[in-house]
Amino acid sequence: MRKTMSRKRDIAIIGTGLTRFGELFDQSYDDLVREAALQAVADAGIGLDDIQAGWLSTAFPEIGVFKGRSGMDLVEPLNLYGIPVTRVSNFCASGSDAIRNAANALAAGECDVAMVLGVEKLRDRTPQDSIVKMMVELSHPFFQKGFTAAGTFAVYARRIMHKYGVTLEDIANISVKNHYHGTMNEKAHHRIACSLEQVLSSPMVAAPLTVMDSCPTTDGAACLIMVRAADVDKSKHAPVYIDGIGLAISTGWDMPFFDPKHDFCSFQATRDAAAMAYKQAGISKPLDELDLIEVHDCFSIVELITYEDLGLCKAGEAKDMIRGKATCLGGEIPVNVSGGLLSCGHPVGATGVRMVVEVVSHLRGIAGDRQVKGAKRGLTHNIGGPGAIASVIVLNKEQ
Repeated sequence: MRKTMSRKRDIAIIGTGLTRFGELFDQSYDDLVREAALQAVADAGIGLDDIQAGWLSTAFPEIGVFKGRSGMDLVEPLNLYGIPVTRVSNFCASGSDAIRNAANALAAGECDVAMVLGVEKLRDRTPQDSIVKMMVELSHPFFQKGFTAAGTFAVYARRIMHKYGVTLEDIANISVKNHYHGTMNEKAHHRIACSLEQVLSSPMVAAPLTVMDSCPTTDGAACLIMVRAADVDKSKHAPVYIDGIGLAISTGWDMPFFDPKHDFCSFQATRDAAAMAYKQAGISKPLDELDLIEVHDCFSIVELITYEDLGLCKAGEAKDMIRGKATCLGGEIPVNVSGGLLSCGHPVGATGVRMVVEVVSHLRGIAGDRQVKGAKRGLTHNIGGPGAIASVIVLNKEQ
């Protein structure tokens, strides 16, 4: 059996930056990079000249504006010449993976101040030049011809409804919850609450998932400044510490559909990544030891599945968390108080970084109307492909 990393990295986040997420036709890729980066360095109380290494997360340069194909696209708009900058692409976990790489470089002593910036410009393309088209034309010539993200996760939804008695209303209520949370987030793509009836009656995408169960295609950028915990200056920094980072790739693109042991009720990648992060963070009872969570609700059903995969409840009990409003703001374990991907949107390379910015704001106590009171420890989760890749990051107010 493989051993998972257990050492703590002792890494702190000292600066965050976040653009508005949405249809940002008036801003270029470079504009978004500059806005998020300048916010982050100002928040950290440093200058761009203090950055010693950078990681750029852009998942899909081929379907955006042909930017983000290398670290050069972070260097050029910020004049960061002369330092190492690496482009990271790992599907929807790209931003989280960039954070993992920066944390490891800091822990190894390769740099003292690191920048992680996630950015994606997806709205400057027509629907005919979308992610779906890219998958059909550039991915596996057989397996990807009928592949859509909605179609993939709809299979999981149908199976879970059959096995555990999950209803259409249970799934739709996740969207209702997250859109309500999104009304309090000035950076979210959608800031309009919706009713259960509106979710259920919205156009069907892939049964049983509707338009309102699906996240929008979005532009946006998010940025972090990271240092070793020993280098934090508490006289000018408001640090948040990384307790644990897990990243796992537990299946290939097509494997879930051809694996006779797969029950379509869980994502092994999330379970593996969570186990790594929990071990590093010393977490054994996540429901009791976490104060808030940002999960990858690209579709409503994914959030429901993730409750169980993160160990918040037993198999088949996720529906009870929704029915009991445990994951609402003010509930036992608030989930996606940012509005999640359903409200914020999903500029793929930026999403994982945006989630960390959100949790950091709560741990600092500056999240405004959606503040989770007394938050000390939080978690972010990303999943990509048909549940193939997952990342889990645990963040702590205290070292």
